Amino acid sequence: MRALSAFALASLVALSGCSLFSSSKAPKPAPLEELKAATIAPQVLWNQRIDNTSFAQAITARDGKFFVAAGDGVVQALQATTGQTVWRADVGAKLSAGVGSDGRFAAVVTRGNELVVIDAGKVLWRKTLPTPVIASPLVAGERVFVLTVDRQVQAFDALDGRKIFDMRRPGEPLTLAKAGVLGVFMDTLIVGQGPRMTGVDPLRGTVRWESSVANPRGTNEVERLADLVAPLVRNGEVLCARAFQSAVGCVSAERGATIWSRIVGGTNGVGGDAQYIYGADGSDRLSAWRIATGDTAWTAEQFTNRKLGVPLAVGNSVLVGDFEGYVHFVERETGKTLARLPTDGSPIVTAPVLLDGIALVATEKGGLYAIKP
Repeated sequence: MRALSAFALASLVALSGCSLFSSSKAPKPAPLEELKAATIAPQVLWNQRIDNTSFAQAITARDGKFFVAAGDGVVQALQATTGQTVWRADVGAKLSAGVGSDGRFAAVVTRGNELVVIDAGKVLWRKTLPTPVIASPLVAGERVFVLTVDRQVQAFDALDGRKIFDMRRPGEPLTLAKAGVLGVFMDTLIVGQGPRMTGVDPLRGTVRWESSVANPRGTNEVERLADLVAPLVRNGEVLCARAFQSAVGCVSAERGATIWSRIVGGTNGVGGDAQYIYGADGSDRLSAWRIATGDTAWTAEQFTNRKLGVPLAVGNSVLVGDFEGYVHFVERETGKTLARLPTDGSPIVTAPVLLDGIALVATEKGGLYAIKP
């Protein structure tokens, strides 16, 4: 009962920002800049419409394909260059978590807490999980890993659904109703548990190392809520993430030690490349931090209160979506706006994914837009 109560309360915390612009006292979003001459010319290669995608989910890109899941339970593999459907599967239930894939197997979780694994468009097996899941499953090494809302980690054999391990840690008093960190570095599973990044043996479910990204402060459990938020950014052996409303930081996966942590508000995940980590703060000021030191390289204030999503580094620019469905492109070295593209007018709700120079974004209304920067 405690876990469910914590989840319900965290859901309110996560959803409280949804009414931000409905209040007359809320700060007004910055108006769109006048772009006299765009210095780059991004274009939409293709777009599709699927069912509502506003549930916590992710798009996965592997082997020339984007893997997407709609809220109604339809999972698809789409050719990255054309948007043509490679395969399509209906799991028969609404989803609570989006799709993870290794290129062959795809995995989703239903609102009934069923983990469903698909092989080439056919449902292979189903397993009922003990508690709800929001983070997309991770598929790697013919294993499927899931992170539940109470931060349990379970691993299953991708071929037959056999449980490999169930890793339970002492629970946090409150957990966040946003997708948490679940990734991989070489032969180590990377898991976000509260404000800590944890390296886990993927065969045994034992902890190899853990390192804090944030040191939460506050007078109550809500203020101290600092779960790591997806996506995980990897550059070599450096792993970076945002701790909800608390900090942005990077960890050495080889040493299992914190490299740097910077106190900064904000609720959405971060993006990055070989030089910088990019993210928005609580007022939607977009910043770049040097990945080696954590020093601020620049801060851009032209998007304040526009409810920015997760940034994505693409060549010499960074793209980021907002609450009106615009995709903005800024210069990676300065934060200066280069161009923008409209979508369908609804918020960009997923972290954009890059594959072979094509970025795919998804909107709350179910629009998929493949963009060539």
